[in-house]
Amino acid sequence: MEHAPAWLLNSLIYLSAAVIAVPISKALGLGAIIGYLAAGIAIGPWGAGLVTNVEDILHFAEFGVVLMLFLVGLELEPRRLWSLRRSIFGWGAMQVLGCTALLMLVAMACGVGWRLSLVGALGLALSSTAIALQVMEERNQLPTPSGQAAFSILLFQDVAAIPILALLPLLGASSGQNSDLAPVEYAQAAIKTIAVIASIILGGRLLLRPLFRWIARSNTPEIFTAAALLLVVGISALMLLVGLSMALGAFLAGVLLADSEYRRELETDLEPFKGLLLGLFFIAVGMSIDFGVLRESPGAMALVVFGFLAVKGAVIYTLARHIQLPLAERPVFTLLLAQGGEFAFVVFQAAAGAHVFPAETASLLIGAVAVSMLLSPLVLVAVDRLLLPRFAGSGGTPLEEIAEQQDAPVIIAGFGRYGQIVGRIMLAEGISTTVLDHDAEMVEVARKLGYRVFYGDATRLDLLRISGAEQAKVLIVAVDDVEQSLAVVDLVRAHFPGLHIVARARDVTHWNQLRERGVTLVERELFESSLRSARSVLQLLGQPAHAARQTTMRFRQHNLALFEKMRPHFKDRSKLIATIKQGRQQLEEQMAQERADQEKRDTTRWVD
Repeated sequence: MEHAPAWLLNSLIYLSAAVIAVPISKALGLGAIIGYLAAGIAIGPWGAGLVTNVEDILHFAEFGVVLMLFLVGLELEPRRLWSLRRSIFGWGAMQVLGCTALLMLVAMACGVGWRLSLVGALGLALSSTAIALQVMEERNQLPTPSGQAAFSILLFQDVAAIPILALLPLLGASSGQNSDLAPVEYAQAAIKTIAVIASIILGGRLLLRPLFRWIARSNTPEIFTAAALLLVVGISALMLLVGLSMALGAFLAGVLLADSEYRRELETDLEPFKGLLLGLFFIAVGMSIDFGVLRESPGAMALVVFGFLAVKGAVIYTLARHIQLPLAERPVFTLLLAQGGEFAFVVFQAAAGAHVFPAETASLLIGAVAVSMLLSPLVLVAVDRLLLPRFAGSGGTPLEEIAEQQDAPVIIAGFGRYGQIVGRIMLAEGISTTVLDHDAEMVEVARKLGYRVFYGDATRLDLLRISGAEQAKVLIVAVDDVEQSLAVVDLVRAHFPGLHIVARARDVTHWNQLRERGVTLVERELFESSLRSARSVLQLLGQPAHAARQTTMRFRQHNLALFEKMRPHFKDRSKLIATIKQGRQQLEEQMAQERADQEKRDTTRWVD
């Protein structure tokens, strides 16, 4: 491959590293981000040395963060963003100013000069938008109170980056030479900033929608995708031209298109690019870790990393208490915001260029930020496995544990949307129930609504015993997780054979697994509602109500019979597919024959 172009070789290296490292990391339960970071370390200058132009790759990969902010903006309509203004400028300012002040005081107490302390504190106060939002998306935490608070703070950090960069030349050793020009230059920069943001807002309102409407009329999907990418690239270039945050500009563009008719199509087109570029960004971060600095001064590196993580963690956890976030959400919220951020790379490199501190200090601080970004996903795994289970039973209202033997005839395991309906019917009929749920938030909500719900995991034998499983008549297995549902059934079959089980199945595979365990009263969670929707459609298309009802009932009977016929073969894919095809053909022929017979009867009745 002597004559292969550089882009081809680099693509081969990056894709190979990601394809190998990420599945291994996911299999070990460490998450995709750790896999990307590990891949970057492996192929970077301090690993196999396959890639050396780390800065160029990092600048290109930052576009993944830009795309992510654009897609986040698409989820926020302007009205909703306006409603977040207090949390953005309130909680965001508290986090940045609080972390900066405390970090600066600690650094000065250790004998560091005030300029270095201030700039170091400002850079370290920022958090990784890429890692935080990616983790929250994976865990579906963005809609939660902690997710909204973290997003508001991260957005403020993007805004705060502008004055931070503007401050660096004033702190530099040579800033005094141009002191007369500084006010004029900063006035011009401020006017430029206002003009660019105003043009994005006005242009987005007046031009973007007609432009996308015109492009959509061409009926060429690839051009629509190109236009979406052009929009993000163009706004990013415009923001960069005036020294503003590319991510902030992309976010504003997303917000302006959030209530447009092209929102979903834009999300669909850009999502694959975002995922790949974010992966490349994390690989670049892994490559940027300077293990040479770590080797030369491991003590200083460890002191900086753990020192700023501890200080930021203390400030952010205090802020979480002030915001009154649920106790179980505070550890992840604190960890995601305590780590260093990708924008710190820019701040420290610019500070070195402005002679605020030497290049060696910049390398040390950049390395500390990169190490913190590497450690955060690892610590998050430990938090999930060790700390969060202890928080599960804590909160504003203490969760009630089962301390006395229960004797209700019905036990409900899982009190989500399915278990609640069953429980309400039981209560309406005056039938007492013992309800178990291992989700602390769900237990608190149910308590507020007046239900008596116990916190606990139904896969524990001791908990089932004290819940009255030996005396109860029926156990309703309504937990969301399939594996946990099967574990509960296995436990009950082994220790409480006289307890009848009524179970909820999430899908066909789950249904077969329950039936294989001898559970006969199994309901697929979407089956009955789907039948009712089909019945409504038939009526809207002109079928009489009784005919639509008969059609769906016949389908129901046929489907249940087909499932019983399929059950012996559910592990044999070829036989299962053949049985499904045969059953579908029989149903179509049967219903076609019934329609023909009905038409014949109607014709005969009309002739008579």
